[in-house]
Amino acid sequence: MSTLPRGSTVRRDAGIYGYERALRRQGIDPIAGADEAGRGACAGPLVAGACILPAGRAGIVPGLADSKLLTEKARERVYAQVVRRALAWSVVVVSHEECDRLGMHVANLEALRRAVAALEVAPAYVLTDGFPVDGLGAPGLAVWKGDRVAACIAAASVLAKVTRDRIMTELDASWPAYDFKTHKGYITEVHTAALTAHGPSPVHRMRFVNVRRAAGLEEPGHEVGTKVVP
Repeated sequence: MSTLPRGSTVRRDAGIYGYERALRRQGIDPIAGADEAGRGACAGPLVAGACILPAGRAGIVPGLADSKLLTEKARERVYAQVVRRALAWSVVVVSHEECDRLGMHVANLEALRRAVAALEVAPAYVLTDGFPVDGLGAPGLAVWKGDRVAACIAAASVLAKVTRDRIMTELDASWPAYDFKTHKGYITEVHTAALTAHGPSPVHRMRFVNVRRAAGLEEPGHEVGTKVVP
């Protein structure tokens, strides 16, 4: 489904809980949000989160926002609140090997499906960030910049981001030369220099052109560093 159910409307000034309220007015509940972290990184896993927040004051999460707009400390605080308040939540980790095998878009869709399927409470409706996802077992809506405008998606984005950041910090202990704890596997000047000096680590994604180039599998050129090989 690409639009809200007939009769549902969300005012522009409805705030981050507007989508859930509009759906509940139509008798649709529970509502899950799903989002991922790490799609654009060239190292480490892809992580997807799913979350169902309860109706009413219990589902109002202090400080909730798109995970990318929060500081690390703020994300940790919001994460703890989401876990405490959620009616159900889940996190799914897709390894860098599976990302390479499936390709990033397919891996992303699969991660979101797995996260929703792992919820202990089956949702009646699912909101996803950015693009539609089929096979969720419930009708749903893809929301443009959903992690900024829909609470359940924002909560899922925090779950995914915090989990992935923790994983990348752990990977940094095994491969300290790449500074994963700082850039979390995304391309920075430090990360690029480390790839040039040391080549790819065992947790880099080999579909990314910059990683393939560092491994000697791609000729130097002018492509963007994170371009993905089909």
